[in-house]
Amino acid sequence: MAASPFSSIRSTPKISAPAALVVPRRRSSVDLRSASANPLRVQIGGAAARTSRIRARIAASATPVMEEAAAGKESGSRVSTVVNVDLGNRSYPIYIGSSLLDEPDLLQRHVHGKRVLVVTNTTIAPLYLEKVTEALTHGNSNISVESVILPDGEKYKNMETLMKVFDKAVESRLDRRCTFVALGGGVIGDMCGFAAAAFLRGVNFIQIPTTLMAQVDSSVGGKTGINHPLGKNLIGAFYQPQCVLVDTDTLNTLPDRELASGIAEVVKYGLIRDAAFFEWQEKNMQALLARDPSALAYAIKRSCENKAEVVSLDEKESGLRATLNLGHTFGHAIETGVGYGQWLHGEAVAAGMVMAVDMSRRLGWIDDTIMNRVLNILQHAKLPIVPPETMTVEKFKNTMAVDKKVADGLLRLILLKGPLGSCVFTGDYDRKALDETLHAFCKN
Repeated sequence: MAASPFSSIRSTPKISAPAALVVPRRRSSVDLRSASANPLRVQIGGAAARTSRIRARIAASATPVMEEAAAGKESGSRVSTVVNVDLGNRSYPIYIGSSLLDEPDLLQRHVHGKRVLVVTNTTIAPLYLEKVTEALTHGNSNISVESVILPDGEKYKNMETLMKVFDKAVESRLDRRCTFVALGGGVIGDMCGFAAAAFLRGVNFIQIPTTLMAQVDSSVGGKTGINHPLGKNLIGAFYQPQCVLVDTDTLNTLPDRELASGIAEVVKYGLIRDAAFFEWQEKNMQALLARDPSALAYAIKRSCENKAEVVSLDEKESGLRATLNLGHTFGHAIETGVGYGQWLHGEAVAAGMVMAVDMSRRLGWIDDTIMNRVLNILQHAKLPIVPPETMTVEKFKNTMAVDKKVADGLLRLILLKGPLGSCVFTGDYDRKALDETLHAFCKN
């Protein structure tokens, strides 16, 4: 077992992805028994629980269109996939397809009341605010739309900026029947969702994610919130949207760096629970980076299916859902340590995943092959595989000490264990391995 990750990082060859897109046989529903969804062991209080035991509760599914969208299909609806997040009376659809912002009915069927507040930012507003406003009001003169345009960037994900949403809602005299619409990336989705959860003690909201990161991860599952100077996402609430509308055409205006950032979360799903999806990514990474529409649509679909399965089982992160945070404890420390917005979330998570995988290897829970494959795919995606040089062991430890996954003073981590696609969420690990990983990746 190597003492330092750097020799393998520098010498590992990159994956040579074929130019042709390879799409696995499409399944009409999710099956945890399949090779693409290995049973997941979650370490909680020393006891291991297999999600396969509660398979019957899974009801997240991907279908060409929902029954309620059947009429739209007959008239040429562009919805290619709907992933249903099953949470009882809080269930909702994730619509995935091209030009969905040109289909007013998709949004209007989920608007409650006659008043809508669109929350967006200075980057997205010139691109899509007018189109969304038109979609919300087309053929429906009863709908009134207000908007609030926030500054763009992770550094603005704070209480001061959040108050601008509340100010606009109060000034506009919105009532409990209103609907908030989040139009933007993860920062906008998190803040709009948190505002919706708190305004008048809860109003309806809709997610329209415009970045790959938001489309495959942050818009799904109801996690909302803002950052604190001492830690990322420490203030927030679990609050589910009425629907998530993923118009894949919005990725056409996404910068390459942010596209790669989103791919980090796609890679994560393969590592923790979907080996077949990870193998598909190894073969199709070049197509994803080239923005091949079919590749992106499949990556979004499969990512949403994976997250929907987990959220359906563990909405409020009592155990299983925490496994979706592979690399995030290290990654959040990087974001906090270097200053919010300096590194994109996916960039920090990518380096964090390498650190988590390195620690898993030191514990003897995975072999070198998995470590090398992780390094290969992240390098191919043009993502960082080491933290910034300014991150010290002390910075990591101080920030990780206030991580949301600390319980009774014990830091629990998501680590890989066993074959590809298997992981654990546990505090039962040798602290020496964590120290060795931190010292291996930090100069001091």
